[in-house]
Amino acid sequence: MKWLLVLIAAFALTASAADISGTWKATAEGPQGSMERTFVFKVDGNKVTGETQSQMLGKSTINDGKIDGDNLSFSITVNLGGNEMKVNYTGKVGATEMKLKAEITGSDQTIEWTAKKTQ
Repeated sequence: MKWLLVLIAAFALTASAADISGTWKATAEGPQGSMERTFVFKVDGNKVTGETQSQMLGKSTINDGKIDGDNLSFSITVNLGGNEMKVNYTGKVGATEMKLKAEITGSDQTIEWTAKKTQ
């Protein structure tokens, strides 16, 4: 019986969503060199909202955000040279760092981001 309670407690801890609320600073290497992006996440249950900003692309709203355990997914819409593009993000969340992969819809371009929690 004691082992069953330990197993149930362990499952409850792993089943809960990671707390990503707050500000994260991300860096990535892109075609034109190093890039930076700030994410501000708000979490309500498994739903993720917020905004993100970069010097190159400005501010975007986080859409379709979901967190399930340490798995995160969301999308943003960016305006690049007058063209609106949807960027889909997926990633894994750790205690103070997350790894994100950004895929631009309609292209085979992906960008690997590393984000660290700042607040």
